[in-house]
Amino acid sequence: MHNPPAIVLLGNGGLPIARRIQALYPQARILGLTGRVEGVDGTYTEFGETLRELYRTDTPIIALCAAGIVIRTLAPLLASKGAEPPVLAIAEDGSAVVPLLGGLGGVNRMAREIAAALEVAPAITTSGELRFGTCLLEPPAGFALADIEQGKRFVSDLLGGETVRVQGEAPWLDEARLPLADEAQRVIHVTAQARAAARDELLIHPRVTVARVDGETSAQAVHQALADAGLAPLSLACLLADRSRMVDSGLAATAAELGVPLRFITDESALPPLHQQVDGIRLHVANEPLDPALIGQPRGRLTVIGLGPGAAEFMVPATRQALDEAEDLLGYETYIRMAGPLRADQVAHCTDNREELQRARHAFELAASGRRVVVVSSGDPGVFAMAAAVLEALDESRDPEWLQVELQVFPGVSAALATAAKAGAPLGHDFCLISLSDNLKTWDVIENRLDHAAAADFAMAFYNPISKARPWQLGRALEIVARHRKPETVVVLGRDIGRPAEKLTLTTLGELTPEQVDMRTLVIIGSSLTRRLPKGNGEDWVYTPRWYR
Repeated sequence: MHNPPAIVLLGNGGLPIARRIQALYPQARILGLTGRVEGVDGTYTEFGETLRELYRTDTPIIALCAAGIVIRTLAPLLASKGAEPPVLAIAEDGSAVVPLLGGLGGVNRMAREIAAALEVAPAITTSGELRFGTCLLEPPAGFALADIEQGKRFVSDLLGGETVRVQGEAPWLDEARLPLADEAQRVIHVTAQARAAARDELLIHPRVTVARVDGETSAQAVHQALADAGLAPLSLACLLADRSRMVDSGLAATAAELGVPLRFITDESALPPLHQQVDGIRLHVANEPLDPALIGQPRGRLTVIGLGPGAAEFMVPATRQALDEAEDLLGYETYIRMAGPLRADQVAHCTDNREELQRARHAFELAASGRRVVVVSSGDPGVFAMAAAVLEALDESRDPEWLQVELQVFPGVSAALATAAKAGAPLGHDFCLISLSDNLKTWDVIENRLDHAAAADFAMAFYNPISKARPWQLGRALEIVARHRKPETVVVLGRDIGRPAEKLTLTTLGELTPEQVDMRTLVIIGSSLTRRLPKGNGEDWVYTPRWYR
């Protein structure tokens, strides 16, 4: 199984085409050359080393540049056919789609998909596909090739003039241009039976078997059950268990080792006929390939993520993957837009920013039904954001269905850290984060914390500093801090840091007024040691030394 594709750009000219390709493969990341491409998911400085590293990590490469550049770049790594990920070269204007490497990894399929989206013809040169109109070594979903090396010899024989006959159900070959003959010695054999492929056959296994597990098991036990029943391991479509076992990590590990989905059921009436039962493993076999998505449900997943400050390059890769895999996204509408663009099949549930608990409960209900759900925050989800609200909803409910959901929290770059990085290192020593919002705590608690933090000489970052409903609190907070800090104390204001309209302002505690701040501003008040350092361009860095007098 390959990683999500990487779409690699050398210049901004190819960005529109890259976006159209990304719409086909939402998990793909667009990478652009530093200083020449803007508005991408990530940047790189060395084209050659970047391409070679993607290749080495089994990442499909879609390069919007001349094919010759890609070939020369990857030439030192080319070894055995079949070991490479798909590699394609695409003209910057989308006029040409050229599959270069990865014929056994689906490169021609990708070329056809991309070419169809761009409304051009793919430049496919693979002999077998040109001759037969299909790739015999890459059966469609629901079927698996038994032996790739045997398969390559088989296709070579057909290209050499041998005829073939088909035994078993292979509907995708009905439109293929195969040299069919009833008396042919070469056979495309589609069967769920376990056996080695003969020299003169292409053996393909339909995924028609489900393994219903009643107790503790292992991948070895499932393989043994299949062997005892005379079924090929590749005929296994999925592993089934009771819903009560959703939190069984051992069962999930077994499914992962087998390379099949894990599904959970309560009603067995829709299962295929029982074929054989061996040591707590019931094997059900269907007459045609099974779609695991139509059997029971998967374990639901609820992921709480932080987008970071806003720029795509500051988003952690795990968060990007969670967004790409999500079926439902819940959050404040502004944050959902930042997480986009969304696919047509993804459902956005936008709510007001004051409806955190209701949003969290809705997320659990969706995830408990087996869906992949993402709750979206800006910054870090655990800093005045949705992670605590999700756990609070779970703590209040203790609903058994919710407890079976796979819950995970992914970190993000918080507003305080983003602003601090832009300024330099004002949080380089002990610091604290304080929200000036009194919606969920009383103002006297805030005043008490401000007084003690200022007395302790912490650098402080203020979240939610001011709003139309709370116009006076920031002024009062500054009065409290001023009891313990000199007027020349360095202050950093970061507005929309990491977004197109970002603005960084350096001032002092004595000069700061509430009118300089709005709800989208992060306020950092330095400690007594925080200082400014000239950059050399008329601007200053800000940092708090690691030492203390």
